[in-house]
Amino acid sequence: MRYLFHLPLSPFCRKVRLALAEKRLPFELRVEKVWERRSDYLDMNPAGTVPTMLEDNGLVVPGSGVICEFLEEAYPDIPLLGQSRYERVEIRRLVAWFDEKFASEVTDRLNGQKYLRRIAGGGAADASTLRLGYASLREHLPYIGWLAETRRYLAGSSISLADFAAAAHLSVLDFAGDVDWSVSPAARDWYAQIKSRPSFRPLLADRVPGMVAAPHYANLDF
Repeated sequence: MRYLFHLPLSPFCRKVRLALAEKRLPFELRVEKVWERRSDYLDMNPAGTVPTMLEDNGLVVPGSGVICEFLEEAYPDIPLLGQSRYERVEIRRLVAWFDEKFASEVTDRLNGQKYLRRIAGGGAADASTLRLGYASLREHLPYIGWLAETRRYLAGSSISLADFAAAAHLSVLDFAGDVDWSVSPAARDWYAQIKSRPSFRPLLADRVPGMVAAPHYANLDF
């Protein structure tokens, strides 16, 4: 059995879950409380971060970027990184945009404060950090909407890892009701399309102790 060590509201773990599901690869989830720094887990992934994937042959694949590249090489029948080198450049550009720029400017400031800081025992969220996160989110949403309006999917004519990286970050924010979708109806419509896919259903069913999902979170039509 393939195992994925994860946290439910980690966008990087969610991206990998979506990639595995889209490629129709079976896996079992294992929640990893990274702040406990278990020695057995650190032996697998010395960085002590999630996600980490353990293949049934014993191969350990750490980190969302490494996992997704591995999945693309090992299971190419359903490609998520495009068919041509030009497609792959744009897809990788957008994956980096969301996993680096969007993550640091938005996800880390909102999800990091509201979820990760709380479960790790770091105390109450910092109000100034939250304000910066909300302001940055309002700046990012129109760009997502522009991509959705000018292309069939974010990176081009085919659904790709770019869509799943973006949707993974937005889904953890939407869980907390942090996304003002009125800022960009085009981004909202694109997200509704992505979250209606079968691969997304387990994410919409996620529940986190001590947190209540926004009322619209699991509704496919908002």
